Amino acid sequence: MLQHLLTLIWNKKRQHFLLFLELFVSFIVLFAVFTMLVYNYGNLRTPRGFEYKQVLSVTASATFPEGTSRDSLTMISEQLKRSLKDMPGVAAVSYVSSNSPYTMSSMSDNLTYNNISLMPQSYWADDDFAAAVEAKMVRGKWFSRQDAVSGRRPVVINEALAEKFFGMADPLGKILPGDKLIVGVVHNLKDKGDYAEITPGIYQRIDSGFQDMFLVKLTAGAAPSTESQIYKTIMHHLPGSSTEIEKLEDKRIARNRLSLIPVILMLVISGFLVLNVALGIYGVVWYSINKRRAEIGLRKAVGATAGGITRQILGEVFVLTTLPLLLGIILAVQFPLLRLFDLPAVTYIIAILLASAFLYLLVTLCALYPGRQAAKIYPAVALHED
Repeated sequence: MLQHLLTLIWNKKRQHFLLFLELFVSFIVLFAVFTMLVYNYGNLRTPRGFEYKQVLSVTASATFPEGTSRDSLTMISEQLKRSLKDMPGVAAVSYVSSNSPYTMSSMSDNLTYNNISLMPQSYWADDDFAAAVEAKMVRGKWFSRQDAVSGRRPVVINEALAEKFFGMADPLGKILPGDKLIVGVVHNLKDKGDYAEITPGIYQRIDSGFQDMFLVKLTAGAAPSTESQIYKTIMHHLPGSSTEIEKLEDKRIARNRLSLIPVILMLVISGFLVLNVALGIYGVVWYSINKRRAEIGLRKAVGATAGGITRQILGEVFVLTTLPLLLGIILAVQFPLLRLFDLPAVTYIIAILLASAFLYLLVTLCALYPGRQAAKIYPAVALHED
């Protein structure tokens, strides 16, 4: 049966070449789309690791007279922080670097340990960061003022970096390049959006100078006027400063929308391509049946059933689909084998299976109706037309 179907397809190779090419391209595009969807869905299922609700992201840019000492700038920042923490409705305040949660900013640091080199995300935060975003510690503790007296630079690393550098070993007390002492391991914080990948990260302590970005954690029962009170407090300490207050919840929504733009574009492009392929398959099958009415009529005259005719039509379409699909799979498996784009192999494998299943489902739907119409051909009518 299979040999007969292959012979039929080979005899119409010129007619089927364009459809063969469309199916191959469709599989590649579907593979790319499903890879993106599986990758984003996997990231979406990853725990966020921190709490963004009831947290305000504040930027307060100010200019100071030339020659202002670093100690004076540190004092201004500390006084502002104390005033904010004393406000009703404020649970915690933490100074952070420009790559704070859900910003578009990114900072990386080149680190090498035990001949392993990485470029982890480098964050700067003060002693109250874990309290401000409710980050949970896996080992050790978040750094504090007491850690500064050790003479080393206290740092906290996330689980991803701990696994890369230390595997199952305990990283507490280890010294990273730059005299960085690891005092804690924090859960991975997915701070670049719900669809972002977890990456290694290191948190270093802010201990001096003027800080223009901070997070404010509000209490559950904070009054709606708390935000305006925060603004007034900032303006009291930093008159004339440029201040912007945003909710982390709103920044998260904006960041997620940005991550979904390429996915939506790929879905639109692949949708048009799939529609084109579907119309092509339907047209080829319909044309083929009309040209073979006499053959089908003769087969029914010698005893072929309606189900047998339908299965033959579907079998031809399946074989026609399998050939470009195999070629596409050979190309697709190169991605996990060569570790392209550094994605997990299981992501590519699931994408290959989903793309193959979708393509078979598509051709089945396109060939089912013409196949049933072929099964309804009356032998006498078909042979009379011939």
